[in-house]
Amino acid sequence: MTGTIFGIVLLAAFLHALWNAVVKGGADKVVAMTAVVFGQGMAGLACLAVAPTPAAASLPWLALGVALHLGYQIFLASAYRLGDMTQVYPIARGVAPLIVTAASALFLGVSFERMELAAIGVIAIGIASISMVRSADGLFQGKAALLALTTGGFIAAYSLADGIGARIAGTSLGFYGWMAVLNALVLAGLARLMRPGLTTKALAQTRTLVIGGAASFAAYALVVYAFTQAPIALVTALRETSIVFALLIGVLVLKEPLNLLKVIATATTLTGAALLRFAR
Repeated sequence: MTGTIFGIVLLAAFLHALWNAVVKGGADKVVAMTAVVFGQGMAGLACLAVAPTPAAASLPWLALGVALHLGYQIFLASAYRLGDMTQVYPIARGVAPLIVTAASALFLGVSFERMELAAIGVIAIGIASISMVRSADGLFQGKAALLALTTGGFIAAYSLADGIGARIAGTSLGFYGWMAVLNALVLAGLARLMRPGLTTKALAQTRTLVIGGAASFAAYALVVYAFTQAPIALVTALRETSIVFALLIGVLVLKEPLNLLKVIATATTLTGAALLRFAR
């Protein structure tokens, strides 16, 4: 992984943490997440005016990506309703790099250096360990953890599908632009059927729609581009360092408490990122 791609993925990780902080600050998490998806769609629509058209061969991957992103959004919202973000988010993000790495090696014929595998493992351990932060405050909610693990499965699946699809499409921006638009349209249709009034409430969340949507679109657009330039597993692992930025935003902006476990987990994740940068 080159220094440029490394920097791009770290920027994407920061933007990902930023839009999650916006969602966390919303009174209704479902409304906030819907607003972010709508904002993504608007950004995607604007990009389609300048982005090349994806190759026709990538359309099945585009459809698959839309379905997987929708599943991710539904399960993540469900997990947040039952468990703390400091438990759900790290579990979901921590399991994804391991799944992507295994799938890349088994099904895509990707080979990894020992240092790269070690780095991925260290990043996953650092992220997953943050899920223990609130253990002392109460019982760990198993159902929320199961939903978080399922969410991680969706993250891994859409990372692989989008990475392959963007390469086939010949344009990462065009591919993701269409995905963002279609994702927003499908979600709007489901919202109309399952929760009348949700679309109106989401569109009224101007701050979340603009800031959250723009940050989310930019974050994943950068990641999809990185998928076309470096092994998907390495990009996925580095991207999950977003949990570090999320913790920093929580402590410095949201004034959440900082404890020793958070410091250790953050240091572990950053160590893994450093190993990954200098693995080759």
